[in-house]
Amino acid sequence: MAPSAMSRGKDNWISSLSEAQPVPYWLEDPGKPPAEPALTSAETCDLLVVGGGYSGLWTALNAKERDPRRDVVLLEGREAGWAASGRNGGFCAASLTHGLPNGLTRWPDEIHKLQELGLRNLDEIEAAIARHGIDCDFERTGEIDVATATYQARELRDWHRELQEKGLADGIEFLDADAVREQVNSPTFQAGLWDRRGVAMLHPAKLAWGLKKACLKLGVRVYEHTPALTLRSYGAGMAVRTPYGAVRARKVALGTNVFPSLLRRVRSYTVPVYDYALMTEPLTADQLASVGWKNRQGLGDSANQFHYFRLSADNRVLWGGYDAIYPYGGRVRAEYDDRPETYAKLADHFFTCFPQLEGVRFTHAWGGAIDTCSRFSAFFGTAHQGRVAYAAGYTGLGVGATRFGADVMLDLLDGERTERTGLEMVRKKPLPFPPEPFAWTGIALTKWSLARADAHGGRRNLWLRTMDRLGLGFDS
Repeated sequence: MAPSAMSRGKDNWISSLSEAQPVPYWLEDPGKPPAEPALTSAETCDLLVVGGGYSGLWTALNAKERDPRRDVVLLEGREAGWAASGRNGGFCAASLTHGLPNGLTRWPDEIHKLQELGLRNLDEIEAAIARHGIDCDFERTGEIDVATATYQARELRDWHRELQEKGLADGIEFLDADAVREQVNSPTFQAGLWDRRGVAMLHPAKLAWGLKKACLKLGVRVYEHTPALTLRSYGAGMAVRTPYGAVRARKVALGTNVFPSLLRRVRSYTVPVYDYALMTEPLTADQLASVGWKNRQGLGDSANQFHYFRLSADNRVLWGGYDAIYPYGGRVRAEYDDRPETYAKLADHFFTCFPQLEGVRFTHAWGGAIDTCSRFSAFFGTAHQGRVAYAAGYTGLGVGATRFGADVMLDLLDGERTERTGLEMVRKKPLPFPPEPFAWTGIALTKWSLARADAHGGRRNLWLRTMDRLGLGFDS
Protein backbone atom coordinates (compact mmCIF):
# COMPACT_ATOMS: atom_id res chain seq x y z
CA MET A 1 0.00 0.00 0.00
CA ALA A 2 2.27 2.69 -1.32
CA PRO A 3 0.25 5.70 -2.43
CA SER A 4 1.98 7.69 -5.14
CA ALA A 5 0.80 10.96 -3.67
CA MET A 6 -0.31 12.12 -0.25
CA SER A 7 -4.04 11.51 0.00
CA ARG A 8 -4.58 13.75 3.01
CA GLY A 9 -3.47 17.17 4.05
CA LYS A 10 0.01 17.03 5.53
CA ASP A 11 -1.00 18.91 8.67
CA ASN A 12 -3.76 16.38 9.37
CA TRP A 13 -1.65 13.26 9.43
CA ILE A 14 1.27 14.93 11.18
CA SER A 15 -1.03 16.14 13.94
CA SER A 16 -2.01 12.52 14.64
CA LEU A 17 1.58 11.96 15.84
CA SER A 18 1.79 14.96 18.15
CA GLU A 19 1.44 12.93 21.35
CA ALA A 20 3.08 9.68 20.21
CA GLN A 21 5.70 8.47 22.67
CA PRO A 22 8.87 7.06 21.04
CA VAL A 23 8.74 3.83 23.06
CA PRO A 24 7.32 0.37 22.29
CA TYR A 25 3.69 0.16 23.39
CA TRP A 26 4.05 -3.44 24.55
CA LEU A 27 6.96 -2.75 26.89
CA GLU A 28 5.05 -0.07 28.79
CA ASP A 29 2.57 -2.59 30.14
CA PRO A 30 2.10 -2.24 33.93
CA GLY A 31 2.48 -6.00 34.29
CA LYS A 32 6.16 -5.85 33.39
CA PRO A 33 8.07 -7.98 35.93
CA PRO A 34 11.17 -6.76 37.78
CA ALA A 35 14.53 -7.73 36.35
CA GLU A 36 16.42 -10.64 37.84
CA PRO A 37 19.78 -9.78 39.47
CA ALA A 38 22.96 -9.74 37.41
CA LEU A 39 25.49 -12.55 37.69
CA THR A 40 28.27 -11.56 40.10
CA SER A 41 29.96 -14.91 40.68
CA ALA A 42 31.18 -18.05 38.94
CA GLU A 43 28.49 -20.55 37.93
CA THR A 44 28.48 -24.06 36.51
CA CYS A 45 25.62 -25.78 34.69
CA ASP A 46 24.66 -28.45 32.19
CA LEU A 47 23.24 -25.99 29.65
CA LEU A 48 23.95 -22.29 29.30
CA VAL A 49 21.50 -20.30 27.18
CA VAL A 50 22.71 -16.92 25.92
CA GLY A 51 19.91 -14.49 25.09
CA GLY A 52 16.66 -13.66 26.86
CA GLY A 53 14.38 -13.17 23.86
CA TYR A 54 12.02 -15.82 22.55
CA SER A 55 14.84 -17.94 21.15
CA GLY A 56 16.66 -18.24 24.46
CA LEU A 57 13.55 -18.43 26.63
CA TRP A 58 11.98 -21.24 24.62
CA THR A 59 15.30 -23.10 24.64
CA ALA A 60 15.61 -22.88 28.42
CA LEU A 61 11.97 -23.82 28.98
CA ASN A 62 11.97 -26.74 26.55
CA ALA A 63 15.26 -28.01 27.96
CA LYS A 64 13.76 -28.22 31.45
CA GLU A 65 10.55 -29.79 30.17
CA ARG A 66 12.55 -32.43 28.31
CA ASP A 67 14.69 -33.18 31.37
CA PRO A 68 13.72 -31.53 34.67
CA ARG A 69 17.07 -32.62 36.15
CA ARG A 70 19.05 -30.62 33.61
CA ASP A 71 20.74 -27.64 35.27
CA VAL A 72 20.05 -24.59 33.08
CA VAL A 73 21.35 -21.01 33.29
CA LEU A 74 20.14 -18.17 31.06
CA LEU A 75 22.06 -14.92 30.52
CA GLU A 76 20.42 -11.76 29.15
CA GLY A 77 22.38 -8.58 28.41
CA ARG A 78 19.48 -6.27 29.25
CA GLU A 79 16.05 -7.57 30.31
CA ALA A 80 14.05 -10.47 28.91
CA GLY A 81 12.02 -9.43 25.89
CA TRP A 82 13.38 -5.87 25.63
CA ALA A 83 14.60 -6.16 22.01
CA ALA A 84 12.79 -7.76 19.05
CA SER A 85 10.69 -10.01 21.28
CA GLY A 86 9.03 -7.01 22.91
CA ARG A 87 8.82 -4.76 19.83
CA ASN A 88 7.21 -6.88 17.12
CA GLY A 89 3.63 -6.84 15.89
CA GLY A 90 2.54 -9.91 17.85
CA PHE A 91 1.85 -12.11 14.78
CA CYS A 92 2.57 -15.69 15.87
CA ALA A 93 2.68 -17.62 12.59
CA ALA A 94 2.86 -21.35 12.04
CA SER A 95 5.14 -20.85 9.04
CA LEU A 96 8.76 -21.86 9.62
CA THR A 97 9.82 -20.59 6.18
CA HIS A 98 8.72 -16.94 6.19
CA GLY A 99 5.52 -17.84 4.39
CA LEU A 100 4.49 -20.49 1.89
CA PRO A 101 5.87 -18.72 -1.22
CA ASN A 102 9.39 -18.57 0.24
CA GLY A 103 9.20 -22.12 1.54
CA LEU A 104 7.86 -23.56 -1.70
CA THR A 105 10.59 -21.80 -3.71
CA ARG A 106 13.45 -22.96 -1.49
CA TRP A 107 12.34 -26.38 -0.21
CA PRO A 108 9.67 -27.74 -2.57
CA ASP A 109 10.39 -31.35 -1.64
CA GLU A 110 9.99 -30.65 2.08
CA ILE A 111 7.20 -28.10 2.04
CA HIS A 112 4.43 -30.45 3.18
CA LYS A 113 6.58 -31.63 6.10
CA LEU A 114 7.56 -28.04 6.94
CA GLN A 115 3.90 -27.00 6.94
CA GLU A 116 2.99 -29.94 9.18
CA LEU A 117 5.82 -29.18 11.61
CA GLY A 118 4.89 -25.49 11.64
CA LEU A 119 1.24 -26.12 12.49
CA ARG A 120 2.29 -28.61 15.16
CA ASN A 121 4.67 -26.00 16.59
CA LEU A 122 1.88 -23.41 16.77
CA ASP A 123 -0.36 -25.94 18.51
CA GLU A 124 2.43 -26.59 21.01
CA ILE A 125 2.87 -22.86 21.63
CA GLU A 126 -0.84 -22.58 22.39
CA ALA A 127 -0.62 -25.60 24.70
CA ALA A 128 2.46 -24.22 26.51
CA ILE A 129 0.72 -20.87 27.05
CA ALA A 130 -2.21 -22.70 28.64
CA ARG A 131 -0.01 -25.12 30.61
CA HIS A 132 2.04 -22.35 32.19
CA GLY A 133 -0.83 -19.92 32.62
CA ILE A 134 0.78 -17.23 30.44
CA ASP A 135 -1.57 -14.27 30.02
CA CYS A 136 -0.50 -12.86 26.66
CA ASP A 137 -3.81 -12.09 24.91
CA PHE A 138 -3.44 -15.15 22.65
CA GLU A 139 -6.10 -15.18 19.89
CA ARG A 140 -5.92 -17.72 17.07
CA THR A 141 -7.77 -15.54 14.59
CA GLY A 142 -5.69 -16.14 11.48
CA GLU A 143 -4.31 -13.58 9.04
CA ILE A 144 -5.52 -12.05 5.78
CA ASP A 145 -3.05 -11.11 3.04
CA VAL A 146 -4.81 -8.28 1.22
CA ALA A 147 -4.39 -6.98 -2.32
CA THR A 148 -4.42 -3.21 -2.77
CA ALA A 149 -3.79 -3.20 -6.52
CA THR A 150 -5.43 -5.02 -9.43
CA TYR A 151 -2.34 -7.06 -10.25
CA GLN A 152 -2.03 -8.13 -6.61
CA ALA A 153 -5.65 -9.38 -6.60
CA ARG A 154 -4.95 -11.42 -9.73
CA GLU A 155 -1.76 -12.82 -8.18
CA LEU A 156 -3.56 -13.79 -4.97
CA ARG A 157 -6.24 -15.68 -6.92
CA ASP A 158 -3.60 -17.46 -9.03
CA TRP A 159 -1.59 -18.29 -5.91
CA HIS A 160 -4.66 -19.78 -4.22
CA ARG A 161 -5.26 -21.99 -7.25
CA GLU A 162 -1.63 -23.14 -7.14
CA LEU A 163 -1.93 -23.99 -3.46
CA GLN A 164 -5.06 -26.03 -4.17
CA GLU A 165 -3.27 -27.94 -6.92
CA LYS A 166 -0.35 -28.71 -4.60
CA GLY A 167 -2.56 -29.75 -1.69
CA LEU A 168 -1.45 -26.81 0.45
CA ALA A 169 -4.68 -24.79 0.61
CA ASP A 170 -6.22 -26.40 3.69
CA GLY A 171 -7.62 -23.62 5.88
CA ILE A 172 -6.80 -20.91 3.30
CA GLU A 173 -9.74 -19.08 1.70
CA PHE A 174 -9.72 -16.63 -1.21
CA LEU A 175 -11.79 -13.49 -0.64
CA ASP A 176 -12.92 -11.20 -3.45
CA ALA A 177 -13.24 -7.45 -2.90
CA ASP A 178 -16.70 -7.64 -1.32
CA ALA A 179 -15.74 -10.58 0.90
CA VAL A 180 -12.52 -9.05 2.20
CA ARG A 181 -14.21 -5.71 2.90
CA GLU A 182 -16.91 -7.57 4.80
CA GLN A 183 -14.15 -8.77 7.12
CA VAL A 184 -12.24 -5.46 7.34
CA ASN A 185 -13.56 -2.38 5.59
CA SER A 186 -10.98 -0.42 3.61
CA PRO A 187 -11.54 1.23 0.23
CA THR A 188 -8.05 0.07 -0.77
CA PHE A 189 -8.76 -3.68 -0.42
CA GLN A 190 -9.38 -5.52 -3.70
CA ALA A 191 -8.98 -9.15 -2.59
CA GLY A 192 -7.55 -11.26 0.19
CA LEU A 193 -6.29 -14.68 1.25
CA TRP A 194 -7.45 -15.67 4.72
CA ASP A 195 -5.25 -18.21 6.50
CA ARG A 196 -7.74 -19.27 9.14
CA ARG A 197 -5.57 -21.67 11.17
CA GLY A 198 -1.96 -20.68 10.69
CA VAL A 199 -1.58 -17.41 12.62
CA ALA A 200 -2.41 -16.21 16.14
CA MET A 201 -2.33 -12.72 17.60
CA LEU A 202 -0.73 -12.09 20.98
CA HIS A 203 0.89 -9.49 23.24
CA PRO A 204 4.58 -10.07 22.45
CA ALA A 205 6.12 -8.66 25.63
CA LYS A 206 3.67 -10.55 27.85
CA LEU A 207 4.66 -13.75 26.07
CA ALA A 208 8.35 -13.10 26.80
CA TRP A 209 7.65 -12.20 30.43
CA GLY A 210 5.44 -15.26 30.83
CA LEU A 211 8.14 -17.52 29.41
CA LYS A 212 10.66 -16.02 31.85
CA LYS A 213 8.31 -16.68 34.76
CA ALA A 214 7.77 -20.27 33.59
CA CYS A 215 11.55 -20.80 33.30
CA LEU A 216 12.11 -19.52 36.83
CA LYS A 217 9.34 -21.75 38.17
CA LEU A 218 11.00 -24.80 36.60
CA GLY A 219 14.35 -23.93 38.16
CA VAL A 220 16.18 -22.08 35.39
CA ARG A 221 18.62 -19.59 36.89
CA VAL A 222 18.06 -16.34 34.98
CA TYR A 223 20.56 -13.48 35.15
CA GLU A 224 19.59 -10.18 33.54
CA HIS A 225 21.77 -7.16 32.81
CA THR A 226 24.49 -9.75 32.21
CA PRO A 227 25.94 -9.62 28.69
CA ALA A 228 28.00 -12.57 27.53
CA LEU A 229 31.39 -11.20 26.49
CA THR A 230 33.46 -14.16 25.34
CA LEU A 231 32.99 -17.84 24.55
CA ARG A 232 35.80 -20.39 24.64
CA SER A 233 36.48 -24.06 25.21
CA TYR A 234 37.19 -25.06 28.79
CA GLY A 235 38.15 -28.68 29.37
CA ALA A 236 35.29 -30.90 28.21
CA GLY A 237 32.87 -27.96 28.16
CA MET A 238 32.64 -24.26 27.46
CA ALA A 239 33.22 -21.06 29.40
CA VAL A 240 31.48 -17.70 28.98
CA ARG A 241 32.79 -14.56 30.61
CA THR A 242 30.46 -11.79 31.80
CA PRO A 243 31.25 -8.34 33.27
CA TYR A 244 31.13 -9.53 36.89
CA GLY A 245 31.37 -13.30 36.65
CA ALA A 246 31.62 -16.36 34.43
CA VAL A 247 29.73 -19.54 33.57
CA ARG A 248 31.19 -22.96 32.86
CA ALA A 249 28.77 -25.22 31.02
CA ARG A 250 28.75 -28.62 29.35
CA LYS A 251 26.71 -27.21 26.43
CA VAL A 252 25.81 -23.71 25.20
CA ALA A 253 22.83 -22.53 23.12
CA LEU A 254 23.16 -19.13 21.44
CA GLY A 255 19.93 -17.21 20.93
CA THR A 256 21.38 -13.75 20.29
CA ASN A 257 19.85 -13.34 16.80
CA VAL A 258 20.42 -9.75 15.57
CA PHE A 259 23.25 -9.05 18.00
CA PRO A 260 26.80 -10.08 17.03
CA SER A 261 27.24 -13.79 17.62
CA LEU A 262 29.86 -15.04 20.05
CA LEU A 263 30.89 -17.21 17.09
CA ARG A 264 32.59 -14.82 14.70
CA ARG A 265 32.10 -17.01 11.64
CA VAL A 266 28.31 -16.81 12.04
CA ARG A 267 28.15 -13.01 11.93
CA SER A 268 28.21 -12.64 8.13
CA TYR A 269 24.98 -14.61 7.77
CA THR A 270 22.76 -11.89 9.23
CA VAL A 271 22.33 -8.14 8.88
CA PRO A 272 20.17 -5.86 11.06
CA VAL A 273 17.23 -4.29 9.25
CA TYR A 274 15.21 -1.76 11.20
CA ASP A 275 11.42 -1.95 11.15
CA TYR A 276 8.98 0.61 12.57
CA ALA A 277 5.45 0.64 13.94
CA LEU A 278 2.72 2.96 15.22
CA MET A 279 0.00 2.24 17.79
CA THR A 280 -3.26 4.17 17.91
CA GLU A 281 -5.33 5.11 20.90
CA PRO A 282 -8.15 2.61 21.60
CA LEU A 283 -10.89 2.84 18.98
CA THR A 284 -14.35 3.85 20.12
CA ALA A 285 -17.28 1.52 19.44
CA ASP A 286 -18.33 3.68 16.49
CA GLN A 287 -14.81 3.79 15.05
CA LEU A 288 -14.46 0.03 15.37
CA ALA A 289 -17.86 -0.49 13.72
CA SER A 290 -16.79 1.68 10.79
CA VAL A 291 -13.88 -0.67 10.15
CA GLY A 292 -15.63 -3.95 10.90
CA TRP A 293 -12.85 -6.36 11.89
CA LYS A 294 -15.30 -8.54 13.84
CA ASN A 295 -13.04 -11.58 13.55
CA ARG A 296 -9.90 -9.69 14.67
CA GLN A 297 -7.54 -11.20 12.10
CA GLY A 298 -4.06 -9.92 11.55
CA LEU A 299 -3.57 -8.30 8.15
CA GLY A 300 -0.70 -7.65 5.78
CA ASP A 301 -0.75 -6.19 2.30
CA SER A 302 0.76 -7.86 -0.74
CA ALA A 303 3.25 -5.26 -1.96
CA ASN A 304 6.99 -5.81 -1.78
CA GLN A 305 7.14 -2.89 0.64
CA PHE A 306 4.29 -4.12 2.80
CA HIS A 307 2.42 -3.09 5.93
CA TYR A 308 1.24 -5.37 8.74
CA PHE A 309 -1.61 -4.35 11.02
CA ARG A 310 -3.79 -5.76 13.75
CA LEU A 311 -6.03 -5.00 16.72
CA SER A 312 -4.70 -5.17 20.27
CA ALA A 313 -6.76 -6.59 23.13
CA ASP A 314 -8.04 -3.09 23.95
CA ASN A 315 -8.87 -2.34 20.28
CA ARG A 316 -5.90 -0.20 19.35
CA VAL A 317 -4.58 -0.58 15.80
CA LEU A 318 -0.93 -1.48 15.40
CA TRP A 319 0.31 -0.33 11.99
CA GLY A 320 3.86 -1.22 10.97
CA GLY A 321 6.22 -2.15 8.18
CA TYR A 322 6.87 -0.60 4.74
CA ASP A 323 10.22 1.02 5.47
CA ALA A 324 13.09 -1.40 6.02
CA ILE A 325 16.23 0.49 6.98
CA TYR A 326 19.67 -1.10 6.78
CA PRO A 327 22.35 0.99 8.52
CA TYR A 328 25.69 1.08 6.76
CA GLY A 329 28.08 -1.36 8.37
CA GLY A 330 25.32 -3.43 9.94
CA ARG A 331 25.54 -1.73 13.31
CA VAL A 332 22.86 -2.17 15.99
CA ARG A 333 22.40 1.12 17.84
CA ALA A 334 19.72 2.52 20.11
CA GLU A 335 19.40 5.72 18.09
CA TYR A 336 18.11 3.70 15.11
CA ASP A 337 15.04 2.69 17.15
CA ASP A 338 13.44 6.10 16.53
CA ARG A 339 12.80 7.46 13.00
CA PRO A 340 10.27 10.31 12.71
CA GLU A 341 10.39 10.42 8.91
CA THR A 342 9.17 6.82 8.80
CA TYR A 343 6.45 7.52 11.37
CA ALA A 344 5.14 10.34 9.18
CA LYS A 345 5.07 8.04 6.15
CA LEU A 346 3.31 5.29 8.11
CA ALA A 347 0.69 7.72 9.44
CA ASP A 348 -0.15 8.87 5.92
CA HIS A 349 -0.47 5.29 4.69
CA PHE A 350 -2.67 4.41 7.68
CA PHE A 351 -5.23 7.08 6.87
CA THR A 352 -5.13 6.13 3.18
CA CYS A 353 -6.14 2.61 4.23
CA PHE A 354 -8.72 3.73 6.81
CA PRO A 355 -9.99 7.22 5.91
CA GLN A 356 -13.01 6.63 8.17
CA LEU A 357 -10.64 6.79 11.16
CA GLU A 358 -9.68 10.40 10.58
CA GLY A 359 -9.09 12.06 13.94
CA VAL A 360 -7.59 8.98 15.60
CA ARG A 361 -4.34 9.73 17.41
CA PHE A 362 -1.20 7.64 17.68
CA THR A 363 0.04 7.09 21.23
CA HIS A 364 3.28 5.18 20.54
CA ALA A 365 5.85 5.04 17.73
CA TRP A 366 8.92 2.81 17.82
CA GLY A 367 11.38 0.70 15.90
CA GLY A 368 13.66 -2.25 16.33
CA ALA A 369 16.17 -4.42 14.52
CA ILE A 370 15.27 -7.62 12.66
CA ASP A 371 17.91 -10.34 12.19
CA THR A 372 17.71 -10.75 8.43
CA CYS A 373 19.37 -13.52 6.46
CA SER A 374 19.50 -14.02 2.71
CA ARG A 375 16.87 -16.77 2.64
CA PHE A 376 14.48 -15.00 5.08
CA SER A 377 14.12 -17.97 7.44
CA ALA A 378 16.19 -19.31 10.30
CA PHE A 379 19.43 -21.21 9.90
CA PHE A 380 21.12 -23.48 12.41
CA GLY A 381 24.47 -25.00 13.26
CA THR A 382 26.94 -26.22 15.84
CA ALA A 383 30.50 -25.38 16.85
CA HIS A 384 33.20 -26.57 19.27
CA GLN A 385 32.66 -30.26 18.52
CA GLY A 386 28.91 -30.05 19.04
CA ARG A 387 29.09 -28.35 22.43
CA VAL A 388 27.62 -25.09 21.05
CA ALA A 389 24.45 -24.71 18.97
CA TYR A 390 22.94 -21.61 17.42
CA ALA A 391 19.84 -20.45 15.55
CA ALA A 392 19.40 -17.06 13.90
CA GLY A 393 18.03 -15.28 10.83
CA TYR A 394 14.28 -15.42 11.53
CA THR A 395 13.84 -12.23 9.47
CA GLY A 396 10.83 -10.83 11.28
CA LEU A 397 8.80 -14.04 11.57
CA GLY A 398 10.28 -15.41 14.77
CA VAL A 399 7.43 -15.12 17.27
CA GLY A 400 6.38 -18.67 16.48
CA ALA A 401 9.41 -20.10 14.66
CA THR A 402 11.81 -19.47 17.56
CA ARG A 403 10.16 -22.26 19.53
CA PHE A 404 10.88 -24.65 16.67
CA GLY A 405 14.43 -23.29 16.52
CA ALA A 406 14.83 -23.94 20.23
CA ASP A 407 13.95 -27.59 19.70
CA VAL A 408 16.40 -27.79 16.80
CA MET A 409 19.21 -26.44 18.99
CA LEU A 410 18.39 -28.91 21.76
CA ASP A 411 18.29 -31.80 19.28
CA LEU A 412 21.70 -30.76 17.92
CA LEU A 413 23.23 -30.41 21.38
CA ASP A 414 21.84 -33.81 22.41
CA GLY A 415 23.29 -35.35 19.24
CA GLU A 416 19.88 -36.59 18.15
CA ARG A 417 18.78 -37.13 14.55
CA THR A 418 15.13 -36.13 14.46
CA GLU A 419 12.65 -35.13 11.78
CA ARG A 420 13.73 -31.56 12.55
CA THR A 421 17.49 -32.06 12.20
CA GLY A 422 17.00 -34.10 9.03
CA LEU A 423 15.44 -31.15 7.20
CA GLU A 424 17.41 -29.54 4.39
CA MET A 425 16.64 -26.12 5.89
CA VAL A 426 18.38 -27.25 9.09
CA ARG A 427 21.31 -28.99 7.40
CA LYS A 428 22.17 -26.17 4.96
CA LYS A 429 22.89 -22.49 5.51
CA PRO A 430 21.96 -19.41 3.50
CA LEU A 431 24.48 -17.45 1.50
CA PRO A 432 26.37 -14.97 3.69
CA PHE A 433 26.19 -11.25 3.07
CA PRO A 434 29.23 -9.63 1.42
CA PRO A 435 31.40 -7.10 3.27
CA GLU A 436 30.84 -3.36 3.00
CA PRO A 437 30.38 -1.41 0.86
CA PHE A 438 28.88 -4.27 -1.19
CA ALA A 439 26.24 -5.23 1.39
CA TRP A 440 24.87 -1.69 1.70
CA THR A 441 24.97 -1.12 -2.07
CA GLY A 442 23.23 -4.40 -2.84
CA ILE A 443 20.51 -3.89 -0.24
CA ALA A 444 19.92 -0.29 -1.36
CA LEU A 445 19.62 -1.36 -4.99
CA THR A 446 17.25 -4.17 -4.05
CA LYS A 447 15.04 -1.82 -2.03
CA TRP A 448 14.91 0.65 -4.93
CA SER A 449 14.01 -2.16 -7.31
CA LEU A 450 11.25 -3.48 -5.03
CA ALA A 451 9.69 -0.02 -4.76
CA ARG A 452 9.88 0.30 -8.53
CA ALA A 453 8.16 -3.08 -8.95
CA ASP A 454 5.35 -1.99 -6.64
CA ALA A 455 4.83 1.11 -8.76
CA HIS A 456 4.88 -0.82 -12.07
CA GLY A 457 2.41 -3.62 -11.63
CA GLY A 458 4.78 -5.96 -9.82
CA ARG A 459 7.19 -6.25 -12.75
CA ARG A 460 10.61 -7.28 -11.46
CA ASN A 461 13.65 -5.71 -13.10
CA LEU A 462 16.86 -7.48 -14.12
CA TRP A 463 18.43 -6.98 -10.69
CA LEU A 464 15.52 -8.64 -8.86
CA ARG A 465 15.36 -11.48 -11.36
CA THR A 466 19.07 -12.07 -10.90
CA MET A 467 18.71 -12.06 -7.12
CA ASP A 468 15.83 -14.57 -7.46
CA ARG A 469 17.99 -16.92 -9.52
CA LEU A 470 20.83 -16.69 -7.00
CA GLY A 471 18.53 -17.42 -4.09
CA LEU A 472 19.21 -14.00 -2.62
CA GLY A 473 16.48 -11.59 -1.80
CA PHE A 474 15.42 -8.74 0.38
CA ASP A 475 11.93 -8.22 1.70
CA SER A 476 10.84 -5.06 3.43
